[in-house]
Amino acid sequence: MILPGYTGKSIEMRALLSPLFEEALVYAARLHANQRRKGKDTPYIAHLMAVSALVLEYGGSETQAIAALLHDAAEDQGGKAQLEEIRRRFGDNVAQIVADCTDSWTVPKPPWRARKEAYLQHISTLSPESYLVSLADKVNNANTILQDHRQIGNAVWERFTGGREGSLWYYRCLVDTFRECWSSPLIDELDRIVTQLEELSRV
Repeated sequence: MILPGYTGKSIEMRALLSPLFEEALVYAARLHANQRRKGKDTPYIAHLMAVSALVLEYGGSETQAIAALLHDAAEDQGGKAQLEEIRRRFGDNVAQIVADCTDSWTVPKPPWRARKEAYLQHISTLSPESYLVSLADKVNNANTILQDHRQIGNAVWERFTGGREGSLWYYRCLVDTFRECWSSPLIDELDRIVTQLEELSRV
């Protein structure tokens, strides 16, 4: 079949993502191979891919998409030593975004409330590159909670250290803090999801 407008000339297609993105995807899958989403059997890589997809859909660069795949690597899989390995493999810019998305460097993690309050303050210091990855992470997390809430109700909050009250406080503060620092339709999406969670969680 001849396509309309076809001239017979070959069309050179340039890959939108380089082999470095593929390397990061494989690296993240292996790094989080034994990790699952909270309270679920879903492989953790599903979250990382979803965050990376959101970053690309909202205009992010390959560097940001790679950082999205690796944004939990330091926090969950080795702390600052893991961050330095990411820097070696994927560069300073990716490592900086991963660092900006990390709210704990130690095991065990600091107390939940203090950790979240510190991260809320940290948001105002983020670069635009880090904002997008951090925001995409929070959108996917909140949306996952929303979908699970529709299935099991307020029992979903039992999975989280902050419980219903603390978790809703944190997500509402995230919406407000991101709005103070940045402008993006993705903030509106987070606001919409959090508002639905607040309405569904009323007891």
